[in-house]
Amino acid sequence: MHVKRRTHSLAAVPAGLALALVLAGCGGENQAGANGGGEAASGGESVSGEVVVDGSSTVQPLTAAAGELYAQEQPDVNVSVATSGTGGGFEKFCQGQTDISNASRPIDPEEEKICEENGVDFTELRVATDALTVVTSADNEFVDCLTTEELNTMWAPESEGKVSRWSQVRSGFPDEPLELYGPGTDSGTFDYFTDEINGEEGASRSDYNASEDDNVLVQGVSGSANALGYFGYTYFEENADSLKAISIDSGEGCVEPSAETAQDGSYTPLARPLFIYVADKAYAEKPQVSAFVDYYVENVNQIAEAAQYIALNDEQAGELESSLSKLQG
Repeated sequence: MHVKRRTHSLAAVPAGLALALVLAGCGGENQAGANGGGEAASGGESVSGEVVVDGSSTVQPLTAAAGELYAQEQPDVNVSVATSGTGGGFEKFCQGQTDISNASRPIDPEEEKICEENGVDFTELRVATDALTVVTSADNEFVDCLTTEELNTMWAPESEGKVSRWSQVRSGFPDEPLELYGPGTDSGTFDYFTDEINGEEGASRSDYNASEDDNVLVQGVSGSANALGYFGYTYFEENADSLKAISIDSGEGCVEPSAETAQDGSYTPLARPLFIYVADKAYAEKPQVSAFVDYYVENVNQIAEAAQYIALNDEQAGELESSLSKLQG
């Protein structure tokens, strides 16, 4: 089974958009005059060095795309983006091992405490919106919409070892095996889904096919008409020829996941914010980090659209600019 993976190559970005992004980055609109990194970016001076990023596999393609586009104006900056999951990313971030942490959920109090104990001050920046998407194989012909109660029936901890066939989820579904695929426990997607569907973060049956790599989940679900899984909307879009997105009914009727329904609030409860967390010290002391973050924020919606993510609305974009201004001091 072939799985399409985003290459993050600028060849995949429309030439006009790529050029517009490069020009925007070089156009002197950067207001980061409070530290050396910001001045370098706004003054058109070259910077170099490594920007180390880890964390959410959902956010990884967006940040990697930002790095690819940024390399057009600062080719001596290498933005490396790993994927150990939101929780794994915060673990490294709070130990001071990374400059930026991708996250598909907000940092939790325990993680924040570890950062504080290690002297890692940070700034949260919301960079996009996601419609967490429940999917089946494109070959599935019997399900198009599920209620949140039915999702709970499938995924609740008490369903482990008991709910194993589709006929147990809804009367009329075939008596076929229920094959579940989902993120591992280090994933922010796992945390968000379990909180919204099962009522408690981390509360889930464990007898499912788990992976921190969303592409592995895509391959598993697309390979069986009886499979069901969940991950970020962008991974569904990349593989829409082999997957089917399931509409969600949270009490107001079936709503399909899309950019429009995520932005207007009708896709509940699985529309969610996506973040990057920036280490304040790295931003202040590493010009390549501050220049990259400034570029990322200033062009965030163009980057999101180029990378097939759901862009911020005007209010969210304004909040992001305000957060960046505070980081810049």
